[in-house]
Amino acid sequence: MGQKTLHILNGDSLKDRLDQVDYLDGDVMIWREMLCEGPTIKVLESEESLQKRREFLKRYYRIPFEDYNNKFVNQLDIFRQKKNYDEIVLWFEYDLFCHINLIAAISLLLRSGYSKSKITLVCSGWVGKEKQLLGLCEINEKQLLSHYGKRSILTTEDLEFADFIWTIYCEADPHKFAGQIKKQTSFQYLSSCLRAHLQRFPNMLTGLNTMEHNILEMVNNYQIKNTRQLLGYALEYQGYYGYGDMQMKRVVARLFQFFNQTDERLLLSDRGILAIEEKKNFYNTQQLEWYYGGVRKYDFLYDKESHKLLKL
Repeated sequence: MGQKTLHILNGDSLKDRLDQVDYLDGDVMIWREMLCEGPTIKVLESEESLQKRREFLKRYYRIPFEDYNNKFVNQLDIFRQKKNYDEIVLWFEYDLFCHINLIAAISLLLRSGYSKSKITLVCSGWVGKEKQLLGLCEINEKQLLSHYGKRSILTTEDLEFADFIWTIYCEADPHKFAGQIKKQTSFQYLSSCLRAHLQRFPNMLTGLNTMEHNILEMVNNYQIKNTRQLLGYALEYQGYYGYGDMQMKRVVARLFQFFNQTDERLLLSDRGILAIEEKKNFYNTQQLEWYYGGVRKYDFLYDKESHKLLKL
């Protein structure tokens, strides 16, 4: 009998791409979630956890309960079937969006009894002499198949570490990440993602986080005509975050008080100038009930000098 393989893909675009090269043998699960935003519970598959996710996605992204059930919850049936897979291949990218989903998937695999299966990782990022990080759908066919052929075999220590990081993410104390950032594992980009995650908390001087500050700098430094063009810049030059259109639109929309729109271009308002010069703190104008896993975003401040979080 041939080997039984489960491929866990980071999205539908990758499924379409892999179908073109006819390289998927075995079962396929598509991980249609964005766990880098909103509340999470460690036992992701529990009804309490899924209900929290449904409510968050409906409230902030207008995703109906039925869509979430069809696109994600129903996909979890593959774990409930307890199939005896010889290998489980995880296809995720270099960014924070993918890595939070990745560690959640590994935690779920361990709880589902797949610790004895061979678990491997296909992860894109720096490729050859390219000057920027690339996603799995951005590399060519030869590179994609090469990534698959050279996939990393995750050790027991790797899997337990990923589960541990997921546990910390779902708890209320992000300080615990500090001691894990430099740990050597098979996850090449995890350290960069954890640093990016800590920088999502508001800067102690301005009340804006690193991504929000970078978007204001784009408006200040480039001839950007309108918020639509700004969105394109923000998506293209976001570094390790990996946010999609829906997420980035929401980030940009909450920054409107810092912009002035003229006939020719988008400019910083007086508030925007004060923010990038770190001359005024806008924490009180930005607050909302927003969670990263188990942590309320506005319960901590980021100190860019020490790279540490301060609890309010």
